[in-house]
Amino acid sequence: MRVLVVEDHEELALTVAAGLRREGMAVDVVLDGRSALDRTSVTRYDVIVLDRDLPGLHGDEVCGSLAGAGYPARVLMLTAAGTIDDRVTGLGAGADDYLPKPFAFAELVARIRALARRSHRALPPVLVHGDLRLDPSTRIAVRDGRRLPLSPKEFAVLELLLTAGGAVVSAEELLERGWDEFADPFTHTVKVTISRLRRKLGDPPLIETVPQAGYRI
Repeated sequence: MRVLVVEDHEELALTVAAGLRREGMAVDVVLDGRSALDRTSVTRYDVIVLDRDLPGLHGDEVCGSLAGAGYPARVLMLTAAGTIDDRVTGLGAGADDYLPKPFAFAELVARIRALARRSHRALPPVLVHGDLRLDPSTRIAVRDGRRLPLSPKEFAVLELLLTAGGAVVSAEELLERGWDEFADPFTHTVKVTISRLRRKLGDPPLIETVPQAGYRI
């Protein structure tokens, strides 16, 4: 899952991003509204965590611009103002959910995951393919009764492949949605991760390489 955190308080932004990365998400951070719009013009995110009270370009304006452009990401708006009127205004600007500060980190994670599920076609809470079961909420993958010791990136790649429902997913898309802005697109990161994932999944093989196209379950 690719997440953009837009928060002008740098320490808070970096703390939230670090926590979300520990939850297996690929996270980018920007500190103002203009940068958020610049970033979304070149990168597809699943969820945007957007501070409403941004200096310069207000969070409502950012949200309205994204909605007007038909940008597909779900927006979770954060603000220190938690009145009913504030929530109504934020949701009216195009936000999909609203979380007042201060917030519990566990609730933030739960809301992000819920929004990510809504940004794709309807999916069951547990992804199942044959004897493989993957639960995104608990970050647990099991095959034939055996829990798989997956790294966060291996889990993310497997989740993306299962979510595709048998469709081919290119290496470029896996890199864009499973890694953050610091990933080097010219490395063999995806290929290496797929190789490790195959070893951990065991036999019979589940991941097929489609030449010059990508990978699929």
